[in-house]
Amino acid sequence: MADSAHWVKHIEAYVDSSSSPSQQVASLDAIAALLKNDMLTIEALVREMEMYLTTTDNIIRGRGILLLAELLERITSKPLDDASIRSLIGFFTERLADWKALRGALLGCLALMKRKSKVGMVTLGEARAVAQSYHENLQVQSLGQHDRKLCFELLECLVDHYPDAVTALDDSFVYGICEAIDGEKDPQCLMITFHIVNVLSRLFPDPAGPVASYAEDLFEILGRYFPIHFTHAKDEEVDVTRDELSRALMLAFASTPLFEPFAIPLLLEKLSSSLPSSKVESLRYLSYCSVMYGADRMARHVETLWSSLRDAIFNSLEPISSLESEPLNIMGFRENEVATEALLLLQKVVLQNDGSFLSLIVGDEEVNLTIKSITDFKNYTDIPLHYKKKLHAVGRILSASSRASIASCNRVFESFFLCLMDALGLSGSSKDSHPEDDYMISGRLNYGALCLCIELLSACRYLVLGSEELSSTAVSAHETWCCMLQSFCHSLTEAFCCTLITSTYKDVQNAYAHAGVRGLQILATFPGSFLPVSKSIFENILTRLMSVITWNADKAFLWKLSLKALVEIGSFVDNDHESDRAPSFKGLVVEKIISLMSPGDSTMPLSLKLEAISEIGSTSLNFMLAIVQGLENAVFANLSNSFVHGNVDSAEATVELLGCFSNKLLPWFDKIGGFEEVPFQFAINVWDHIGKSTVFSIVLQDKELIGATMTTVKLAVANCSEESQSIIIQKALNVLSSCTPFLSKESICGVTPTELEASQLNHGLNSFPCRDKWVVSLFASVIIALRPQTEIPNVKLVLHVFITTLLSGYVPAAQALGSIVNKLPLKTNATDTSDSCSLEAALDIIFSTSLWTSDDNSLLRRCRGDGNEIGLSCLRLSNSSSRLLEVHAIVGLAWIGKGLLMRGHGKVKDITMTILSYLLSDSDSVELSLKQNMLKDGTPQDVLSLMKSAADAFRILMSDSETCLNRRFHAVIRPLYKQRYFSTMMPILLSSVAKSDLSITRSMLYRVFAHIISDTPLSAILTEAKKLIPILLDSLSILSEDISDKDVIYNVLLVLSGILTDKNGQEAVVENVHMIIGRLLGLISYPHMMLVRETVIQCLVAMSVLPHAKIYPMRTQVLRAISNALDDPKRAVREEAVRCRQAWASIATRSLHF
Repeated sequence: MADSAHWVKHIEAYVDSSSSPSQQVASLDAIAALLKNDMLTIEALVREMEMYLTTTDNIIRGRGILLLAELLERITSKPLDDASIRSLIGFFTERLADWKALRGALLGCLALMKRKSKVGMVTLGEARAVAQSYHENLQVQSLGQHDRKLCFELLECLVDHYPDAVTALDDSFVYGICEAIDGEKDPQCLMITFHIVNVLSRLFPDPAGPVASYAEDLFEILGRYFPIHFTHAKDEEVDVTRDELSRALMLAFASTPLFEPFAIPLLLEKLSSSLPSSKVESLRYLSYCSVMYGADRMARHVETLWSSLRDAIFNSLEPISSLESEPLNIMGFRENEVATEALLLLQKVVLQNDGSFLSLIVGDEEVNLTIKSITDFKNYTDIPLHYKKKLHAVGRILSASSRASIASCNRVFESFFLCLMDALGLSGSSKDSHPEDDYMISGRLNYGALCLCIELLSACRYLVLGSEELSSTAVSAHETWCCMLQSFCHSLTEAFCCTLITSTYKDVQNAYAHAGVRGLQILATFPGSFLPVSKSIFENILTRLMSVITWNADKAFLWKLSLKALVEIGSFVDNDHESDRAPSFKGLVVEKIISLMSPGDSTMPLSLKLEAISEIGSTSLNFMLAIVQGLENAVFANLSNSFVHGNVDSAEATVELLGCFSNKLLPWFDKIGGFEEVPFQFAINVWDHIGKSTVFSIVLQDKELIGATMTTVKLAVANCSEESQSIIIQKALNVLSSCTPFLSKESICGVTPTELEASQLNHGLNSFPCRDKWVVSLFASVIIALRPQTEIPNVKLVLHVFITTLLSGYVPAAQALGSIVNKLPLKTNATDTSDSCSLEAALDIIFSTSLWTSDDNSLLRRCRGDGNEIGLSCLRLSNSSSRLLEVHAIVGLAWIGKGLLMRGHGKVKDITMTILSYLLSDSDSVELSLKQNMLKDGTPQDVLSLMKSAADAFRILMSDSETCLNRRFHAVIRPLYKQRYFSTMMPILLSSVAKSDLSITRSMLYRVFAHIISDTPLSAILTEAKKLIPILLDSLSILSEDISDKDVIYNVLLVLSGILTDKNGQEAVVENVHMIIGRLLGLISYPHMMLVRETVIQCLVAMSVLPHAKIYPMRTQVLRAISNALDDPKRAVREEAVRCRQAWASIATRSLHF
């Protein structure tokens, strides 16, 4: 046992009111630890605390009792003997009368009553004593929020865990609860009180019991809180939401049928509120309470309820501007939340009231008058807006009523269906007639009847498909509504088809088309086993919709509706596993749409064909597999036509087809997963096709076609497994080896830079045969998309191919090299094949070829930020006099460096310094170098182009690429690689800028700086903001002189904007505020890019909140510049200028102590 002297001091520290809260918590923790570890017993603790628990000093007694209660709360899982619990609960029960120590008493009772039986718990008699003391001694509403919450928690514990103790008390206990909760406003307390009422009502269900005696009083208290309104300030920490409170109140409302006489009138009254939120809340409560109260109690309210619901539905519809923009509603109205909730309630009440409520609907004068008036307005244009609104409301009411049950559906059909058929001029068919015979519709159909009919059909389909309670087997074909629908099904189908005939009036055409397509879709999505909609009718619907797709492409609204309907039908057929309609859909829709993809078909634009084929294919795996095959056939047919004949139309079609495959089909298979065969087979087929194609039109040099094919191949290969990729790469290598001898390993090794230079100066990339260009392009695509684990055979040959082609200016070759060095293993294992190649070996191959030379005395001994010199090998083209080749080499080095940088390899430093060598000088004058180069080449622009390419190489190094070296193409990416590179380069760049005196060198260094910071995460920039802001502002000044740098300027401004709006950059901004504002004002009229002007003004707005003393001197200057921006030709700039003027004009009214 612990020494009493050790823990008594903790008691004294806790009881001492002068102790800090942290000291009191520490003392509490120390004593609790002793109790938990059996180093102190609760009996010994109580004996030692007797003086503190019984003293006449209110503060000390209150602190002592609270300490004991807090300790009991900490050891609720520690076993205590019965005697200890008896003594403790008796003590705390008595203390409920001690209002000076009430908090401790409440907490103590609560801690003891929450204990489980296995560790010792309060008995039923003791709980009853607590309840009695609670009732006799506590005036809850006179207490503070925390103590009230404890009171309610104790009460909640009583009703939840000791219900027998509560039920043994008399009516006065329920009255005491009424007193306790009356007037409560705290959200946390209200959550508990609502739950207490909920439980209490279930404890006393007797109509003559205590709750029944005080039902009106209880509900009067509850009713004051409906609807829930939150008035707490936003900065108050309230862990209860309005929705949680509202649901708790709703459960309390519905907790007993005894509340029905008071709740339903209140809710119906609130339903007439002008606030939509109150209406919605009332409808939700009515939906829940009506079910809980039962049909018998709700029967007395049906008439009032129907009247209120009818008004709510009729008055809660909002017209939409256009059927085209929101084609979900046939009549052109949008249902708001009030109407939606009202219809849900109506459906529940119809189901609950066994026909009495439905009789009110069927016999309603306004409903019947609306339906009878249908014949007064036959055409869509004749129907006035107010009648359309009524018609839509009646349709939704009849639909909701029919959905309630089979019996209600029969009743609605018996009352209204034949009337609607007469208005449409349709006749039913007898058993002896042949519904498949042609059915003639004369004249335009009655639009109102058409809409109501569709609402009823929708309800029937809902019943057949079933909800959780109903299934299609529960609906008998002999039901009244089934027989009536079967009789008119064929004529209805023909009527809906007639609406697809176009009208000269757009609004009329759209309205009838919407209704007709919707009706056909509903009929076609009845389950296949449902008799009224036969297979022949189903096929007829598909044929009519496909005719729209095929021949009405110029009617955009009708075409999109029909396509959407076919997609819904296809999805339904795929999900309806027992249906025999899938073959019909595949034959009439899928195969038909595939046939439209043939090169000679011109029934509609290819873009619409692709939209249709991708949307329809997405409904089912089987359909999509067939569509993929059809699309592939179309791709290769058009590709062959392009290769052989140089057909431009075929090339354009191929680009569109490949775009569909890349953007729609491949992502769909990737999403569902497990179907690698599709992309794998496509990649193999591409190589088969290229391998067999020997004739390539020399006219065909379509970069867009090659680019689209490369993109699709990359995506297909990227979606394949390592095993499949190995097969693809081997297939591609076999085709590559069949190319002209120029691409063979032997010839590549023998090419000298001088020979290559002469070839490129004469022909460039066009010197390649067309077929070789395609092969190398697609081979690069395969390499880019490989997984790191996929082995590349004959790596040395592959590297030589890409080195040669990149020096021809072919960027994909450079990207492929970057991908190779990014994914190759650092070392090869002993078990690897002879073709295996490590990263170091690959780099040796790349840089040891005769095309390169190492120049140790070149422009590469550079100063680092700390002043130390570093000597690195500088790679140059061997004996090259062509600046163009050097530009291509720099691009290649940049992509290789990017691959190394992303994986975190150290040799990226060598490549970085090699590229910088084209920009930096040591003791030699750059100006002299330029003069020498001018004399040598005769073209000063070549030198500038070379330097610019070197600067732009850093954009390649730092930017994210969508074409390669990303997660989609399985790049190896080391976390924080950009931040590390930024930290390495900034000292070098800052030092180089400081030492450079030539304007051209400085401008290029600023360009490098801009590229690096533009793609560095802002968090890294903020840590160095003080150092970076001056050079950032200088870069804006220098770069603004060249119009070609507008995109770079915009990117730098985005970085500056990030610094200005982040609190971590505020200190650096304040130190340079005048410089920043001055530079921004210089760009406010930048003529070459609207986004630059807009961002500049946004930056000025961000600076308007800086300390008043810092920015006020610049106020006049800013307002003068902004006044010019108010006349900017671009609206976005003018709007930002208005905001900026308001922000800076308000500075004058602000205090200097901002």
